[in-house]
Amino acid sequence: MNNKKTVIKFKNVTKLYKLFKNDKKRLLSIFFKNIKYTKKLAVNDVSFEIKKGESVAIFGKNGAGKSTILKIITGVTFPTTGEVIVDGRVSALLELTSGFDPEFTGRENIYLKGQILGLPDEEIKKLEPSIIEFAEIGEYIDQPVRTYSSGMKARLGFSINININPEILIVDEALSVGDETFRRKCTKKVNEVIQKEDVTLLFVTHATNIAQDFCKRGMVMKDGKVIFDGTLDDAVKEYEKII
Repeated sequence: MNNKKTVIKFKNVTKLYKLFKNDKKRLLSIFFKNIKYTKKLAVNDVSFEIKKGESVAIFGKNGAGKSTILKIITGVTFPTTGEVIVDGRVSALLELTSGFDPEFTGRENIYLKGQILGLPDEEIKKLEPSIIEFAEIGEYIDQPVRTYSSGMKARLGFSINININPEILIVDEALSVGDETFRRKCTKKVNEVIQKEDVTLLFVTHATNIAQDFCKRGMVMKDGKVIFDGTLDDAVKEYEKII
């Protein structure tokens, strides 16, 4: 039995999206209550707890609710009803290039992203050399990010997020960054991070073989609900039944 503290808790969480015909209708809905919309139940009365140091995979087909769960945990969106508790510094390897200023250099964006993640400048300065070394973008680190290829931006984004000493690490198919050599390097780095006993991993993927490299527990989602929560091997079997 895991007696460690709970770092992520969902209690009867539901997320309902209002889908409007177009942006004009969405804008008008702010002022007028009679604008028509359709309802999308993205997460439906979901409850679970994740303990400190656990490594958990979430499986589910597109539209199952996985991404909405991650957005709620990272504070991008909020539940319509229910209670959510997240206790710890969260590093999310989701949209790796979000938060960059294209006119800033790579080095300047390290500080920008670090500040967005709540790190003081002194701590960012200590982490800067390891971030730059891991990203492998050479002299481009002092060039504007607008001159970067998409792969270079993703490398820098991954390097920042993985090197900030997270307490909760969230990965959503981000291990497809760059070429095969760099992907192996990313996988190795994630393993190093989660082998620290105090780091919690939440890994969302369709690739069950990759999840087996990292996770011991698995949850399966379907139509906004968690339909299975147990060992990773059993979760893989349940997921394979629905695909």
